[in-house]
Amino acid sequence: MTIRVDIRKTLRAGPRSFQLDARFESASKRVVIYGASGAGKSQMLKAIAGLSRPDAGEIELDGTRLFDSGAGIDVPAQRRRVGYLFQDYALFPHLNVRQNIGFGLQRGWFNPARRGEPEAVRYWLEAFGLAEVAHQLPAELSGGQRQRVALARAVVAEPAALLLDEPFAALDPALRVRMRSELDALQRRLDIPMLLITHDPDDAATFGGHVLTMADGRVAGEGYDG
Repeated sequence: MTIRVDIRKTLRAGPRSFQLDARFESASKRVVIYGASGAGKSQMLKAIAGLSRPDAGEIELDGTRLFDSGAGIDVPAQRRRVGYLFQDYALFPHLNVRQNIGFGLQRGWFNPARRGEPEAVRYWLEAFGLAEVAHQLPAELSGGQRQRVALARAVVAEPAALLLDEPFAALDPALRVRMRSELDALQRRLDIPMLLITHDPDDAATFGGHVLTMADGRVAGEGYDG
């Protein structure tokens, strides 16, 4: 993966404002953005995914310009070919596991059928050990199962890159260790480029690659690990 980000955005909440002024380039298949809560990590990730529009700047992924304020380019999120894993997983509570995964293949807002699924959905149900709970709703799942469903939904459409927003923050410490290991193995098996943001130094140590440190809306340092 080659990625280049050079964006600026001012965020306001009442009398308070926050300035995102993020710049970095990387050719690593694993990029970890590390920093404390409020550093601007999630805002930058949303901009890369197309879920938030910068005020100015450029975003380029594997030679394709996703955003360029000067040229008037702003590729819609659904056409950016990135899989996005939200911090709270953002599963649809009224859809079962099979439907949540299948939603990653949908165009528009039509809910997938409750029974039957494309071959890709069947594959990821098996690959993530979710076949036995395919009919269950998110509220009936464990934390680890919910994360697997969200990951399956993110990869089912074969994205060019996987964007992960604090993927372990909602898990208890023991489960966090296990799921960190599972994601590490999954990324190696799929060989899919990954950009992960976290405030946990253990995540940065596990996933290595190109590690960027973010503070006050800016990339304040970088290094390579592993």
